[in-house]
Amino acid sequence: MATILLQTAGSALGGFLGPVGSVIGGAVGAIAGNAIDKAIFGRRTISTPGLEGARIASADEGSPIARVYGTMRIAGSLIWATRFEEEITTERQGGKATNSSSVESRNYYANFALGLCEGEINQVKRIWADGRELDVNQYDIRVYKGDFSQLPDPLIEAKQGANNAPAYRGLAYVVFDRFPIDAFGNRIPVLHFEVTKVISSLESKIQAVTLIPGATEHGLATSQISETPNSGEQTLLNRHVSFATTDMEASLDELQNLCPNLKSIGLVVSWFGTDLRADHCKFLPKVEVNSRSAESRAWSVGSITRENADLVSSNDDILNFGGTPDDQSVMHAIVAIKSRGLKVTLYPFILMDIPSGNGLASPYGDAEQAAFPWRGRITCHPAIGEDGTADQTANAGTQMNALVGQSQISDFQIIGTSINWLGGDQSYRHMLLHYAHLAKAAADIGYSLDGFVIGSEMVALTHVRDDQNTFPFVTALCNLASDISGLLGSQTQLTYAADWSEYFGYHPQDGSGDVYFHLDELWSHPSIYAVGIDNYMPLSDWRDQDLLAENLDGFQIQNDQVALRAQITSGEGYDYYYQSSDDRKNRIRTLIDDGLNKPWVFRYKDIRSWW
Repeated sequence: MATILLQTAGSALGGFLGPVGSVIGGAVGAIAGNAIDKAIFGRRTISTPGLEGARIASADEGSPIARVYGTMRIAGSLIWATRFEEEITTERQGGKATNSSSVESRNYYANFALGLCEGEINQVKRIWADGRELDVNQYDIRVYKGDFSQLPDPLIEAKQGANNAPAYRGLAYVVFDRFPIDAFGNRIPVLHFEVTKVISSLESKIQAVTLIPGATEHGLATSQISETPNSGEQTLLNRHVSFATTDMEASLDELQNLCPNLKSIGLVVSWFGTDLRADHCKFLPKVEVNSRSAESRAWSVGSITRENADLVSSNDDILNFGGTPDDQSVMHAIVAIKSRGLKVTLYPFILMDIPSGNGLASPYGDAEQAAFPWRGRITCHPAIGEDGTADQTANAGTQMNALVGQSQISDFQIIGTSINWLGGDQSYRHMLLHYAHLAKAAADIGYSLDGFVIGSEMVALTHVRDDQNTFPFVTALCNLASDISGLLGSQTQLTYAADWSEYFGYHPQDGSGDVYFHLDELWSHPSIYAVGIDNYMPLSDWRDQDLLAENLDGFQIQNDQVALRAQITSGEGYDYYYQSSDDRKNRIRTLIDDGLNKPWVFRYKDIRSWW
């Protein structure tokens, strides 16, 4: 009241001095009046409205229980709830003066449970509230999968009393513990759930998987990595989901939910090859960009940092690959997988970053090297079968030595969980020995690797012979196996992932009729634990016309499981082969018969006889 009176009086008195005086007089009067008001009325508390008699929607008696097959988005039915919890907070306004005002705010929380469907489900992946996806990591949400041994939820038991809380066995349900409802108009929002229930028998039989693509700068990290592209703006580089803290944790959670008998993971980490010519090819870790603003953990692989790393190629500003995982992300992944009780096989992998228009001379006689070729095409120059080939010459050995390089174990230093390079080159040995030392660093902190792959599908290299008719790249793999096994010990089992057309032998297409078991030196090496085969052998020769005519291999339908099983030890690659693409098109089959009563030599499917 004093504020209003004195402001009016001050304005009137100041009016004798003109318009400006009136404004100044009114302001002075208002200040004086405000001081008098506070002295008279003292501190005031302003309260925000609360909920009066709020009601919670309840489930209808006899509501049906849904069944889920595969993955479905479903709504839940309210099966339990308490009264809303009110939280009052008081915030003082006007500084520390004794006559300052304070504002009371009320926040409301809901405790409730929603029944989903008949159990047992594999997972609840995503949750939507009023159509918006929830970041589930910000709330206390518990999922019960609906098995027949699940126990009562501790919140429900605490509210209902011991022995009074149902366990809802056989029902999948979700409990929300102190769920804030302010953003939803102080009510329980409409909730939907993405529920997965595996109905086939395949998932329960899966015991090992390979984690790909292995080309992601921070994607393997289990802690959040961020950058700040603009002031006040933060971007998470390794979180693109709302149901886990990182992409890696989301992948591992889903993998174990869907494959409950999983035992082992092959962890792929990719470097990039630069050329199909063995003596020109370098193997490099690459990045997507050469700089990131305020990167929360700097990318590095060995002694290479983001600033001095090569970039992956791009096309119209679209990257052709992700970058190489930084070393600490790989270490995170190893620790995370091992901590879940799973085995880890480290799988150094080569991607060929050779874009179109590369202008590189092709070992296969083409105008230039094919864009983004298979690593199995790396070979001597000119390639086997080409005019002037280096195969079976001393130059072939020289080219293989250039590819393999001279890096030694002494070129690496382990510092905690980081690897420092003291020397070495951009060679195949350097890449493999780098990851062997990273595996040793993991073992030093208690996370020993179970397996290590020293190469994958280098088929056009393992076939190359020198002037002594030996296979120099195979010998190089044996030497690598010895070095890595000596570093990691027998607890880490080594193998080479041979192509299915490579593992069993080499038959030069030069008319000689020669047969070489060229990988025997490697398979029988004391440091090699297993014969590894990347197996893409054909299991059927089904054509659309077989729907109207009889299939030559006895298939009744395309996915005839009995016929597919029979083809493991019969059919193409066992009984017959196609001599040309035209023969394949016309189903002209040539029987496999070497005339020496040893047809298994040419049967790539006949693993038992080869062994």
